Amino acid sequence: MRRYIAKRVLHAVFIMWLVATTVFFGLRAIPGGPVRTMLGQEATPEAVAALREQLGLNQPLPVQYVNWITDMATGQFGQSLVNGQAVSTVMSQAAPRTASIAIVAIVVGLAVAIPTGIVSATRKRQPVDYLATIAAFTGVSAPAFFVGIVLAIIFGVQLNWLPIVGYTPLSAGVVPWLKSIILPGIAVGLPYAAVIMRMMRSSLLEVLDKPYMRTARAKGLSGNVRLYKHAFQNALIPVITVAGIQLALVLVGSVTVEIVFGIKGLGRLLVDSMLDRNYPVTQAVILLVAAVMVFTNLAVDIAYTAIDPRIRYGDEQ
Repeated sequence: MRRYIAKRVLHAVFIMWLVATTVFFGLRAIPGGPVRTMLGQEATPEAVAALREQLGLNQPLPVQYVNWITDMATGQFGQSLVNGQAVSTVMSQAAPRTASIAIVAIVVGLAVAIPTGIVSATRKRQPVDYLATIAAFTGVSAPAFFVGIVLAIIFGVQLNWLPIVGYTPLSAGVVPWLKSIILPGIAVGLPYAAVIMRMMRSSLLEVLDKPYMRTARAKGLSGNVRLYKHAFQNALIPVITVAGIQLALVLVGSVTVEIVFGIKGLGRLLVDSMLDRNYPVTQAVILLVAAVMVFTNLAVDIAYTAIDPRIRYGDEQ
């Protein structure tokens, strides 16, 4: 198990290096640059050259790349080209807001998807199953920003129950924080729940049709024992896989939802930094998102053994 984890960690590090390299050279292949964005199209060549030298952009690309990789390895992500702030400071201000949306979205998504998927599977072709299926397809089809707009209109404008603009930090209190983040979290969580619910239903139906489940019924085991002791745990394995992969849906959905609710999180930061050709910030945000995806998949693989002890990896067989 430890050998497997070590291999996966090394693989994750390689993927992160590949992402970093692709982002670095890919950004600089886009026409235009931060200097023209900062000075404007009317800037003189002398002013452009002076600023490029000041920012270190006049050095050859390989030299810039080596310097950046070296600094990043020591935890130095550079400074924003727009306001001169340290990238780590800019990220630390935006990350908690996106993390708050993601946490609420995942909690809401799983809290809705798992019970609904179980009910839908155990009542196959009954009205509740059809209703859940329609709701799931609607959730998959509706983008997060549209769900956010609808929620903002209903609960923020018409009912005036919750704020629809801005973010209140957790340090100001749990209730104010939750009020500011619940609508964006639900907007991102409902499409996430729709995907997980469909997987939960199909996976549970497949397990319930296994021969050992028919044997358990023949032995006289109650429906709840068969469902929660024998079927549910095995059905969770593909669900966890999809839930981990669909984390990308949460991260992508948060970008548009942050714009709808006026929250300056990582999504807004990424969009603004790309428009400003702010290379250090753009690179750092993309790497952070990639790290979340890569190490979430690693955690999902490790979680398999806790759910199903029969699963063994190559070095344990």
